[in-house]
Amino acid sequence: MQIQFTNYMDRLNQYRRLKISNRNFLIILAIVVGILAGLAAALLKGLTHHIEDFLQSGWQWKYKYYLYLFFPLIGIFLTVLYVRYFIRRSKFETGLTPLLYAISRKSSKVETHNIYSQIFTSAITVGFGGSVGLEAPIVTSGSAIGSTVGRFLGLSYKEVTMLLACGAASGIAGAFNSPIAGIVFAIEVLLPEFSIPAFIPLLLSAATAAVVARLFYNQQLFFLVTEGWAVNAVIFYVLLAICIGFFSIYFTKANYFVKNFFYKITHPYKKVVIGGLMLGLMVFLFPTLYGEGYITIKNLLRGDYVSVINNSIFAGYNQFPSLVILFTVVTIFAKSIATLVTLGAGGNGGTFAPSLIMGGLMGFIFAYAVNLTGFIHLNTANFIVAGMAAALSAIMHAPLTGIFLIAEITGGYVLMVPLMITSAISYLINRSFQKHSIYTKALADKGELLSYEDKDTTVLSQMKLRYLIEKDYLQLNDHDLLSAKINEIIHSKRNLCAVLDGSGAFKGLLYVEEVFSEMMKNPDKDLLTADHLLHRTPAQVNVTDDLKSVLLKMEREQVWVLPVINADHSFMGFVSKTSIFNKYRSLLMRQADYMD
Repeated sequence: MQIQFTNYMDRLNQYRRLKISNRNFLIILAIVVGILAGLAAALLKGLTHHIEDFLQSGWQWKYKYYLYLFFPLIGIFLTVLYVRYFIRRSKFETGLTPLLYAISRKSSKVETHNIYSQIFTSAITVGFGGSVGLEAPIVTSGSAIGSTVGRFLGLSYKEVTMLLACGAASGIAGAFNSPIAGIVFAIEVLLPEFSIPAFIPLLLSAATAAVVARLFYNQQLFFLVTEGWAVNAVIFYVLLAICIGFFSIYFTKANYFVKNFFYKITHPYKKVVIGGLMLGLMVFLFPTLYGEGYITIKNLLRGDYVSVINNSIFAGYNQFPSLVILFTVVTIFAKSIATLVTLGAGGNGGTFAPSLIMGGLMGFIFAYAVNLTGFIHLNTANFIVAGMAAALSAIMHAPLTGIFLIAEITGGYVLMVPLMITSAISYLINRSFQKHSIYTKALADKGELLSYEDKDTTVLSQMKLRYLIEKDYLQLNDHDLLSAKINEIIHSKRNLCAVLDGSGAFKGLLYVEEVFSEMMKNPDKDLLTADHLLHRTPAQVNVTDDLKSVLLKMEREQVWVLPVINADHSFMGFVSKTSIFNKYRSLLMRQADYMD
């Protein structure tokens, strides 16, 4: 049955190539991916908000509010349960890091189950109060749609990668009703080097997703009322950007601290209980931490400056500005920990929305505090918006995404200059301390990240030495008589022979020309052993060595071939510059296709 289906698809593809050009076909597929990703975004948002509405106002019970301590625990538990029992054959991963890994090391293959599993698990996590965002799951779901469509139709790596990026752009466009930000995100994060032809499928896919999502879910995320920005406030935008830039460094470091904390807890349900209870307590103390948290930013943009502290146990003190400031500052740091705890405990979501919330709160508290001094009056709403853009830019290392996303979702195009200033400064501060973003550092540490600054190192890091070992060399024991092995030596296709000792460890090599010469002129040729003509190699390489260090050894010793040994020093074969350069060239050509 599978063979028949494969043959049918081959015939269909052949017919398609005759009737439709490859570029036009890719455009059609981009629109299809946009439709599917737009539906996925609408489904995710609708499902999440239905769960939130039901838990918060859909049912009444005398002691319901005590359950708010346990709602996040329940959501994370259901997520972990789903992953353990419904996703068995493949690994379930959250965030954008696995997506970048799929592009660089897995031929842009994103497992098909991510189309629905990302939606289901993130809706449960966030709907029950997990303090994360829906954007990373919908990006992964959209990318899985694009990847699956491309692989199903047998497209090339370049084309599958393009459809994957279309799915990611469509996810952002559908989730935020922001097609421009979706395109910029795909280019800035997934396709850092692209050509103009790649722009057309992204454009159509993102626009289609925005239209489809809007048919089912047309609520605008934020409403910004502003008359513009004042020149005398520029210095304060700069100061805000500096503060957010340093906060983003803290957030990145906190991310690895919390990850390491939960990594040490091996039992999955122990993680759920510890993380769920921690999160429930934080949500109880700081209601803003519940779910995505966008409602607080909406209230602040409307001028309700005590909404951060309202509905908390400290609501009775909202008439004291100093307490509002202190409570908001604590909430910002609590949001950062709550987000990381949600993810570490097993919940599904991303840091996209938390970045916006933390940045927005920092912008609010900055302007609010300055206004209390009476020194100058700042437009608080403007600073909230600028703070969101700055935080997203710094944490994700995506300043253009931050600028255009915030401009689109708030309608704040009149604030483009403040958005540009805050985004650029906060990004530069973070980048000066941390070369890689929160998504790419783990891959960079493992040498698994595509780098467009040092392409040689990037390509070499993608190559594994164990797959380049040439094992068709004749192997001799050091005590073997050459006369007894002459027939094997003659028929050997290589000009080298490996010589091993009794334990199988590499001892040296023989040159076939020298063997023939010595056998011709030596009267005691019947007594010659491999050990007599042995040449010690100047260096050896371990099978776990990276290719860059292998090439450096070859250059330093001025050799073309080196023996490869494993951990117990037994001989595995030889690696040559020829095999390394051939593989390097094929990967380079593949990347050139990817960037076309």
